[in-house]
Amino acid sequence: MNKGENDTSPVDTGIVKGTGRESRLSFRNFAENQLRRDFKADAMKKCDLQIAALAECIKDEGLLAPFKCKEYKRHVNECMVVYNSEERFGLYVKEHEEDIEKKPFV
Repeated sequence: MNKGENDTSPVDTGIVKGTGRESRLSFRNFAENQLRRDFKADAMKKCDLQIAALAECIKDEGLLAPFKCKEYKRHVNECMVVYNSEERFGLYVKEHEEDIEKKPFV
């Protein structure tokens, strides 16, 4: 094989990667993703009783869990719809707007 004809240089590869990376790695997107993770963790804490009941049912039922734990799953979904909705996230972002601007997310 002739080396070099179809190879891309590290500089070319870096340019190609850099253009796609800009939107993914911007600070604003990273901060918003971090806020979404925190928001979802808060929602899961608020739905902890329902999640624990579902986990217990799954542990007890094993392979039959998808069929026997439907009611528990429905309760978890209802709770998550309340606490993990886009409307609530919008309010959460407005409440934490200064965190996006000031807090160094690592």
